[in-house]
Amino acid sequence: MGNMIETLRNAMRVPELRKKILFTVFMIVVYRIGAHIPVPGIDRVAFTGMLSRFGQLGSMMDILSGGALATVSIFAMGIQPYINSSIIIQLLTVAIPALERLSKEGETGRKKLGAITRYMTVGLGLVQSIAFWWATRSAGVTVIPGWLNGFLIIMSFTAGTAAVMWIGEQINEKGIGNGISLLIFTGIISRIPSMIQNLWFTFRTWQIAQNILVAIVLLALFFAAALALFLFVLFVQQAERRIPIQYARRVVGRRQYGGQSTYLPIKVNQSGVLPVIFAMSIATLPNLIISLFFANSTGRVVTFFRDLSTNPIYYVAMALLIIGFTFFYSMIQYNPIEISSNLQKNGGFIPGIRPGRPTTDFISRTARRLTWFDGLFLAIITLAPMVMGAFTNTQAIWFGGTAILIMTGTSIDLINQLESQMMMRHYKGFLD
Repeated sequence: MGNMIETLRNAMRVPELRKKILFTVFMIVVYRIGAHIPVPGIDRVAFTGMLSRFGQLGSMMDILSGGALATVSIFAMGIQPYINSSIIIQLLTVAIPALERLSKEGETGRKKLGAITRYMTVGLGLVQSIAFWWATRSAGVTVIPGWLNGFLIIMSFTAGTAAVMWIGEQINEKGIGNGISLLIFTGIISRIPSMIQNLWFTFRTWQIAQNILVAIVLLALFFAAALALFLFVLFVQQAERRIPIQYARRVVGRRQYGGQSTYLPIKVNQSGVLPVIFAMSIATLPNLIISLFFANSTGRVVTFFRDLSTNPIYYVAMALLIIGFTFFYSMIQYNPIEISSNLQKNGGFIPGIRPGRPTTDFISRTARRLTWFDGLFLAIITLAPMVMGAFTNTQAIWFGGTAILIMTGTSIDLINQLESQMMMRHYKGFLD
């Protein structure tokens, strides 16, 4: 802790780094203020009551928005439209050759893909705003005409989506850390007190927890388990498989190059938390559609999907989706053929493995084994709290595993960026 405080003190002494840190803090404060500015034209109590029928999806959206959805603020849509747009663009990049060519054009291509992502974010925000207004239109005020009230609500939600996206991109450009991840991190942190309150209320309502001492012991055990889960997630996210690399020795003139040994790192958790977020969005999509448009229906299909979150099929589907998206992200982020080609061009080789196709196959097998572990790890971390919450009727912990993944990933990324900045200026950092 002393080392961390000293590093932060050193960082604040550097004018450029101090400016980035203060700008990031300022933008987070703006985001939190916006999360409490209400949307005009909506009865908050009625809207919150309707939101409860969305189930776990509504709770997830409220957590990712930092409570802005429950308070019906202009930032109620949160960062989810931007996340979905980014994921869709990544999927389309693999399927559409034109987007694939853009992704390989360097900085120019990335800027064009970023512009496409922003337009799609606003479009998804508009569609989602219309759906929310339609599902909760009875919560609108009657002081002004209905069409004008609907237009005002939809435009407020959509503008809030664009503003949140702008805040995240400003942090990326002028601040420090990943802007979108920091906003999600901030939203989760802001919801921790209410989660603890809900958890305490759940313990108090259990028959076994009528004794205050028993409730305190159960709460302490829960926090001990949460700490163990946090340390395990942190360990996996930092873990990597190091493949030894040897470079051939060559002489140019009177100088000798190569001959050194190094390693090729392959992270265990290459895809981060994105497979979990996208899998949860797809798995809960039927429930969202039913809640929005078929809330009063009693049909067999509607009833099946409405109660799907309590069905074992839901958890199996979630696990398969998480593993599937983990392999997809590993495939688009890690190219063994390109790595093998670069090694061969630079005179590098894996001891005991021939250059060329054998090296590619070896790297592919290693990465595939790690991807299997990563997919199973993400599935267990995500589903274990959900299953525990379903069995114990403790709804406050269903999002716990995903929240820990997001918080640890964001913290590690922020520390690494700050560490790199400090190393450039020869300061002692967190990791020394």
